[in-house]
Amino acid sequence: MKLIIDKPAERQELFLADRHKYIAFGGARGGGKSWAVRVKALLMCLRYPGIKIMIVRKTYNELESNHIKPLREMTEHIAKYTETKKQLTFCNGSQISFRACKNDSELDKFQGTEFDVLFLDEATQFSEETWNRLRACVRGVNNFPKRVYITCNPGGIGHMWVKRLFVDRVYSSMEDPNDYSFIKSRVFDNKALLAADPEYVKQLEALPPKLKKAWLDGDWDIFEGQFFDDFVIGDERAQRERRWTHVIDPFEVPRDYVIYRSFDFGYSKPFDCSWWAVDYDGRAYLILQLYGCTGNPNEGVKWSPDRIFEEIHNIETSHKWLKNKRIIGVADPSIWDASRGEAIIDSADRNFVHFDRGDNSRIAGWMQCHRRLAFDSEGRPGVQFFNTCRHAIRTLPLLQFSSVRVEDLDTTGEDHFADSFRYFCMAKPIRAIRREENELF
Repeated sequence: MKLIIDKPAERQELFLADRHKYIAFGGARGGGKSWAVRVKALLMCLRYPGIKIMIVRKTYNELESNHIKPLREMTEHIAKYTETKKQLTFCNGSQISFRACKNDSELDKFQGTEFDVLFLDEATQFSEETWNRLRACVRGVNNFPKRVYITCNPGGIGHMWVKRLFVDRVYSSMEDPNDYSFIKSRVFDNKALLAADPEYVKQLEALPPKLKKAWLDGDWDIFEGQFFDDFVIGDERAQRERRWTHVIDPFEVPRDYVIYRSFDFGYSKPFDCSWWAVDYDGRAYLILQLYGCTGNPNEGVKWSPDRIFEEIHNIETSHKWLKNKRIIGVADPSIWDASRGEAIIDSADRNFVHFDRGDNSRIAGWMQCHRRLAFDSEGRPGVQFFNTCRHAIRTLPLLQFSSVRVEDLDTTGEDHFADSFRYFCMAKPIRAIRREENELF
């Protein structure tokens, strides 16, 4: 008996051959992701008798149309499908189980589940909690490969964690960069789809600008609902010339620039400490950033308040741009709260790190952030970030509007730098840019 499989496209072939522990495939619509998942799962079942594979999507309807029905047709004579178990069992004992997970509340049903290989299809539809819980199911005492394959498009609830791990490649101390691989595929890489449905590209090209960039171009920095859609990373030339971009190459900070320090603390989330240099014209530059975790076990070592402020003090007494400088500190007003015991500000004072209370007006603060980000007629904004401040550059484009208070930021995102940015902007407010007169402040 012969099983005939169509020749994969170049990008699909890379996906099929990849041997990393965590493999992501996609980045745009129409890249042939579903076909690659089905074929990879099928080939592994044939290659490793007795292997156990799980394919997960949000709903069983999606599983039925994208995977169950096509796989049943492909394996009609070599595997049996059991509807009650949602399981495809091969003659050699290998199994593919199909599971739906609508949200985090359904994760308990996966407790105790063991599989050798997981396919998380359309991973950006899942939270990071779902990602962590489901990949924990990949285990077992046998010689089968232990891998997780995901497919993904920009946007969705999981946009942030997928982008961090597979696109930006920013890892915690508990994550090994060598475990992760990202294979980008766009509709133009899927020759079979282009031949079968040449109108599909036209449909993507007709989308609104942001969706078009995400779904056609696979742009992970632009998606619907983006709060800081005025944040521009720019190309290498723009960064070098400091025009029409917010991200620039570092330069030697003059001694007479005014230095600000903004701080946002999190009890169980990352903290952010950012240092800003303000030039003679009032333009600000994010020159340094300390970003860490106080209580998230996924980040490894926990940072106590004393450790945070001891490190801040060490940086300010040793770094050439900061030592022997008067630094204006502004911080999240919550660090003066003593209701949980010692106030965080007491730890700061003990380590010779001093702050004024930041203005926590959210809407006015976001307005100041946007004013800072605006470009004048010469292409110069009111704030620019050194490209070494990677957490600021990584997190700002990912933040979305609140669904409850439409003019505010969704606080479920990684907003710690954004809050720190807001405190600085409120400490050094500016007027709106008037481009016609080239007047910035």
